[in-house]
Amino acid sequence: MRYKAVVFDFDGTICDSGEGIVKSAAYALKSFGYPVADDLSELNFFIGPPLLVTFQEKYSAQPSEAEALVKKYRERYTDVGLYESRLYPGIEKLLADLKEDGFKLGVATSKPQPYAETLLKHFGIYGYFDAVCGVTFTEDCVPKSDIILNCIKALDTAPKNTLMAGDKHYDITGAKQNHIDSAGVLWGYGSRFEFIEAGARFIAEKPEDIESIALGFFEQTEESKGIFRGKIFTVHEDTVTLADGSTAKREIVDHPGGVAIVPLTDGGEVLMVRQFRAPYRETIYEVPAGKLERDEDPLSAGIRELREECGVTAEKMIPLGEIYPTPGYCGEIIRIFGAVGLKAADQQLDEGEFLDIYKLPLETAFEKCMNGEIKDAKTIIGILKTRELKKNGGLS
Repeated sequence: MRYKAVVFDFDGTICDSGEGIVKSAAYALKSFGYPVADDLSELNFFIGPPLLVTFQEKYSAQPSEAEALVKKYRERYTDVGLYESRLYPGIEKLLADLKEDGFKLGVATSKPQPYAETLLKHFGIYGYFDAVCGVTFTEDCVPKSDIILNCIKALDTAPKNTLMAGDKHYDITGAKQNHIDSAGVLWGYGSRFEFIEAGARFIAEKPEDIESIALGFFEQTEESKGIFRGKIFTVHEDTVTLADGSTAKREIVDHPGGVAIVPLTDGGEVLMVRQFRAPYRETIYEVPAGKLERDEDPLSAGIRELREECGVTAEKMIPLGEIYPTPGYCGEIIRIFGAVGLKAADQQLDEGEFLDIYKLPLETAFEKCMNGEIKDAKTIIGILKTRELKKNGGLS
């Protein structure tokens, strides 16, 4: 189903604020004589739940002492710890995409609301949210379910139309208590097992998954079975749960990815190769390209392939984006680069690789893309992007 609103937890979901939280907790504990380990990650349990509760549950502090610990914690956190935070990669784009899709967005956090609002403004994302709900400095033991309920009311949305995204079981449980579907996010401080045990309907591995879930497109992988392992790629069959709760099978090819380079001479010619491609039983025009080695940097791979296939180096490699050549069944990603300032070097073809190098004026290459003579997808996209950039002065 497609939802109408998405409510986010803050710490561990939108923002990695762990460093400031644990350092401020350590500051408070040391001030009161509690032992603190050198490895501050042992204090990660402070991230998420109300501080007052954590000091009492984890350190058996009496209510009055717990309040004093919270006050000492805030002594450091307000001016220092608050800014020892970072936005998770991909979050700002996710929020922008969700707003473009028409979703209402909210924050439901056990953090004091002024802290959350300050950081949202600090990171420049406050404007994406229709409601920000947290606790006050004097009442910070509010159950997560109540905070989520407050957010739903502020958003003026029905529970059945709302998705909760969070990184701890508190978020999942709080959502269930409000009859809201939830997604546990794996980039924060929770675990897959924690989400399953708490009853999360979805588990998101990356921020983009939240948009897919909200749109009603997401497929939850339940089981993966290996089918084939070759020199270049592997194939596995996945059992997935679809958005409507039904199951389906997916045969997926895992590929390490590749690079393609559009080398442009000072005279405006594209260096291309012609080689035989077995799957099509044809000799075709392509730009130089190759697959990535394990954990290889795409730029380094592009430099390598350009020299190996064309026998040239480039003064400048310009990123032209990435493409998904066959998204229906293969996970291959091809990164494309433009190359200018070419200089001759030694060609170093791989064993069993046979090809010729051709120079085609960029406009001729473009025409061959348009009339169908060039059929290779990465080549067509690379040449079209290069031509557009050259027209607009973006290749200098």
